[in-house]
Amino acid sequence: MSDEVPARGGARRAITGYSNPTVKFARSLREKKHRKREGRFLAEGLRLLTDARESGYLPELLLMAEGREPHDLLTLLEGDVLAAGGDVVTLPVDVLAKITGKENPQSVAGVYAEIGRSLGDPDRAAAPLFLVAQALRDPGNLGTMLRTADAVGAGGLILIDDCADPFSVEAVRASMGAVFTVPLVQTAWVPFIAWLRSGPGQLVAASLREPHDYRAAPYAAPCFLLVGNESRGLPESYEAACDLRVKIPMHGRADSLNAAVAAAVLAYEALAHLQPG
Repeated sequence: MSDEVPARGGARRAITGYSNPTVKFARSLREKKHRKREGRFLAEGLRLLTDARESGYLPELLLMAEGREPHDLLTLLEGDVLAAGGDVVTLPVDVLAKITGKENPQSVAGVYAEIGRSLGDPDRAAAPLFLVAQALRDPGNLGTMLRTADAVGAGGLILIDDCADPFSVEAVRASMGAVFTVPLVQTAWVPFIAWLRSGPGQLVAASLREPHDYRAAPYAAPCFLLVGNESRGLPESYEAACDLRVKIPMHGRADSLNAAVAAAVLAYEALAHLQPG
């Protein structure tokens, strides 16, 4: 962390101006370079922060708008943050809007330490299904894929190559709290495929090259469902390394689905095969 990060002291305080160092620090986390430097990210909204709390994650810095409506969940969150040594700050709504980048911000936001996991962390036996995304560029898609992974009970989401930042405000917002519940790994293709082949695992690609119909494909657990970049799809060499390629038929003029939507369709179909009944 840089010298700009406010010291943690388990204290309540009020801020009124835009030029306060805490405001500048929190606002800087909207940019990837500052998130990476600090190892911190922003999340907003009482529901999302409550989901994080229930998953064992508390913000190091809790930001609350002045004049907010009282809420039991916010009282519990505030108490837990202070007990853990975090800071609780109240500030005007317009200052909070500057931090979150929204004209009508949620009444509460938090600064969290990034949740990092390595390739060795996912337990292949923890779930029959994992999601894998390669070079996904849209943070909304990435957040939605995290939400899908949570919904299907996936063992994790593995991001391959140059993906959007899963800790951007947009991705965290779209994840609806799943950034705190789904094991998340960021890596490159070569180490990923080496790790995958070191143990059990079927790699299934969403593809147009010699595919099986996605509804009749022979899925096997643990199944790693791989989707590619929104505009280019997967590199041919990546598809060639997969154990199975599947296709979702298009019955209209569209030639493909949104990447996150495709992942959801495939995930639920694969899960139905892997967990019959």
